[in-house]
Amino acid sequence: MSLLRLDKVSLNFGTHILLDEIDFQIAKGQRIGLLGRNGAGKTTLMRIVAGSAQPDGGERWIRPGTAVAWLEQSLPEAGSETVYDLVADGLSDVGDLLKRYHHLTSLGDAASFAELEQIQAKLELNDGWNLSTKVDAIIDRLQLPAGEVMSNLSGGWRKRVALARALVKEPEILLLDEPTNHLDIPAIEWLEQALQEFTGALLLVTHDRHFLEKVVNEIAEIDRGKLHQFAGTYTRFLRFREEQLAAEESANKLFDRKLAEEEVWIRQGIKARRTRNEGRVRALKAMRDERRQRRSQQGKASFEASQGERSGKLVVELTRVSHRFDTKEIIKNLSATVMRGDRIGLIGVNGAGKSTLLKLILGKLTPSEGSVKLGTKLEIAYFDQLREHLDPEKDLIDNVCGGQDFIEINGKRKHAITYLNDFLFTPDRVRTPAGALSGGEQNRAIMAKLFSKPANILVLDEPTNDLDIETLELLEDILISFEGTVLMVSHDRQFMDNTVTSVMVFTGGGSVETHVGGYTDWTRGGGSLQHIQDQENFASRPNTLVASDTGGKRSPQQMQAERKNANKKKKELERLMRQIDKLESQAQKLEAEMAAEGFYDGDQSDVEAVLKKMEENRLELNAAYEAWEILEQDED
Repeated sequence: MSLLRLDKVSLNFGTHILLDEIDFQIAKGQRIGLLGRNGAGKTTLMRIVAGSAQPDGGERWIRPGTAVAWLEQSLPEAGSETVYDLVADGLSDVGDLLKRYHHLTSLGDAASFAELEQIQAKLELNDGWNLSTKVDAIIDRLQLPAGEVMSNLSGGWRKRVALARALVKEPEILLLDEPTNHLDIPAIEWLEQALQEFTGALLLVTHDRHFLEKVVNEIAEIDRGKLHQFAGTYTRFLRFREEQLAAEESANKLFDRKLAEEEVWIRQGIKARRTRNEGRVRALKAMRDERRQRRSQQGKASFEASQGERSGKLVVELTRVSHRFDTKEIIKNLSATVMRGDRIGLIGVNGAGKSTLLKLILGKLTPSEGSVKLGTKLEIAYFDQLREHLDPEKDLIDNVCGGQDFIEINGKRKHAITYLNDFLFTPDRVRTPAGALSGGEQNRAIMAKLFSKPANILVLDEPTNDLDIETLELLEDILISFEGTVLMVSHDRQFMDNTVTSVMVFTGGGSVETHVGGYTDWTRGGGSLQHIQDQENFASRPNTLVASDTGGKRSPQQMQAERKNANKKKKELERLMRQIDKLESQAQKLEAEMAAEGFYDGDQSDVEAVLKKMEENRLELNAAYEAWEILEQDED
């Protein structure tokens, strides 16, 4: 059943045609991945689907009563609102009542009781208590600090809050614009699972190819103003698009050859203007018009890193390094050596200390204990995930090229506009202030600035955010061919697998372990960020689950909070029992499979896959038992 439909929708920005009479529809159960170059119009199409932008032409139809939720690409404001308030905002008017009720119950003064009674009555009329349970459930599922102020949260946590606000509405159509940006790998994997189970319609934009392959069942691509749809996975779409582009190129060559022949004919003289040839003349005119209207495919970015002279063999040596913020130990007793040519990926959950370690290596932070020794002849290029390298008021000539008309790359002199064109910036975008560029364009601008200076060490903190997939693949090629040293933080699993040769994993409590290979190699050996995160959460949970008992008279707010907490514990125990039953059944099946005759004589990859499943099952089961014991002790 169709939930939303766009008919002949067009949108122009000046002379630039963004959407050219496109037809598009969304039906229940569709999970559509929206692809296209940066600036092709993906976010604009999202806005039209959401109803927050109007097209220049065409119609938008939505089935009456259909709820639409949109997770925008930008992070929610780091203001004074609490996490609970922002999540409750997803429920509109009822959300306002829940926020006010939540605030009043925390005050505990007599003046609030009268207003509390009024709000309680309104909530009962509007199914408010069920909706309140939904808010609590989504906050629990994403492990959000409900009472924390947004200004105290990192970018990753603010992204989780925005995601919770979109999901709490339980919409029929869910729009996600770069949902994996700023999320750590456990949160991305959780989101993959949640979206696979989502029963509504989904339209998403993402650069994460692994995520795209896991989640969508259909691809829509905006290419030169047109929208093309393909039913199937991302991998199948890539093969289909390659065939389509090859067919288009052949058709264009045939057309151009025919046009050239007709141009020769028209120049032959008076014969071409005879009455009997007027039809051929008109046909030539139509061919000329068609050729003028053809929109060529946008070229690919073609940049390269400016190589510096070789660094010394030793790049950096960390000796018993520890670093803490206040009493929280971020890095504990780390000793490691980085040699010339190493390509190291830093892996860990948000807040584990990955960016902190990079800053210690760069000398932007001084360790609380231990020493950081840098090698010789180091030329460092640093990519900052917060885009602090761009002045939002200046254009790209000033930001990237220092206002100069020419720039030198690997000994070759290039005009600034030519150099920026290699990064897919047209002359009109070159003069645009950096603050007016899209997220992907800003990332390309930072790369242009980064690669304009000679370097033998690339330090990259989340370089893939907001890049289109083709530019992302080109960046992979550049990093593979780069002859220096690469240190990188990224939550893009495929990007890391394709570019690094070893990983440093933040395993919790400030500990860091080094492993050969990429992210997938580490997980094949039994590594799991989710397990690390669960261990840290369970270690801190007793403090949050023990109810306070002052022995004094309890207020209505305290009694209600206790009842609410008891219900949450009961539900959590029931959930854990179901999870344990499921995991134990899985373990029995895997044990039976491993005990079967000839199991270890089979294909080695199949054997390793079963062994990996068994190890993952064991880790999950142990974590579930631990959580169950903590809750049982608290009940006693």
